[in-house]
Amino acid sequence: MNRAARIGIFSLSVLIFCYAGIGHVLGRTSDDKAYKSLTVYGEVLQKIQQDYVDDPNMRTVTAGALHGLLESLDPQSSYLTPREYEEYKKKVANPGTGETGLTLSKRYGYIIVLSVLPDSPGIKAGIRSGDLLEAIGGFTTRDMSVGQAMNLLNGQPGAGIKVSIIRRGKAGTPDEVELVREKLGTPKLIVQKVEPDILVLRFPSLDPGRAEEVRSRLLEAEKQGIHKVILDLRECGRGPVSEAIAIARFFIPSGTLATLRGQTVSAQSFSADPKQVIWKNPVSVLMDTTTSGAAEVLASAMEANHRGDVVGERTFGLASEQKLITLDDGSALILTVANYYNADGKSILEEGVTPTEVVRADAQDDSGDEDAAATPEEQKEPGLGPRPLSPEDPIFHRALDLLKAPAPAKKAA
Repeated sequence: MNRAARIGIFSLSVLIFCYAGIGHVLGRTSDDKAYKSLTVYGEVLQKIQQDYVDDPNMRTVTAGALHGLLESLDPQSSYLTPREYEEYKKKVANPGTGETGLTLSKRYGYIIVLSVLPDSPGIKAGIRSGDLLEAIGGFTTRDMSVGQAMNLLNGQPGAGIKVSIIRRGKAGTPDEVELVREKLGTPKLIVQKVEPDILVLRFPSLDPGRAEEVRSRLLEAEKQGIHKVILDLRECGRGPVSEAIAIARFFIPSGTLATLRGQTVSAQSFSADPKQVIWKNPVSVLMDTTTSGAAEVLASAMEANHRGDVVGERTFGLASEQKLITLDDGSALILTVANYYNADGKSILEEGVTPTEVVRADAQDDSGDEDAAATPEEQKEPGLGPRPLSPEDPIFHRALDLLKAPAPAKKAA
């Protein structure tokens, strides 16, 4: 092992032991387990220095440990090396970069596709929600963070990137497709009149400006004599929570919509505003395991405040806020710093949102044993169901039946 690596290990070990000792001096005895873990980490570094069979590249070892450390927290937290962070600034944080239209997370060690934007390179390549990206650009995603995956997928508009896909529900050799990056705009709200008095608003995303678009559609629908609305939040996986809160206020007159809490983030409570309500008529919400992020906050607000039927499957569980933290050596952390909670105080992260009316996306398979042909992974991952509003769409048709059912008669005083 070279002298620089030895010095690096020694310095890191000293820092770890000093940090643990200072913590005790300051009376932070409640964190004893954390400090013991740090001392173990220092001991492991020393053993690598003394006993490993070969001369290891300690820069690679340390980067691997930091990648694993952040990934162990939650699917969206990532560590970026100095080189990866430079790529991130060029490709991911740059509004002019080419994209593929994929919203990603991690499950079972691999990168999973949560949703695919309409008319995006992902859709054109046949990628669907629930597909696993086994490799990106020849690099396996087994130990890859979401941040690293986005670094590889984004890039110069017009340039291609090859990905290996394990299709949802299919075993065997992965399919290899090429995604040609494009500069993507905000996809439009999809509007469909399915009955003379029922309008469906399908959300491909909750990008900035979506709330104003919804407001316009609702006011127009009321003028046209439409009295019932379905909000389809399936395959909606990106956009800021501020849009979700604004849309929820169009429907909910009072109560708490969501709260945001974290160790170092001031608690925020988002409340309904009766002055913002523009739709007092019946409404239903469609969701499933492809519903994530801000869309989950909207679905949760509607469900917890009993504003219409929420129909479908439990959502993915990804409503949180990340912060980009730069480090002195040029590396960076994408760290989850706060989680969103529903009106009842339940965390949405990992738990997801449970519908008031549970309908499986693949309910048309009436074999009698719903789980017989599905692995545990298949029962929870997105992508099994038919496309929205198709004749075989059980979630949509159940919501439609509920909306069309006569309202219960009021009891006489």
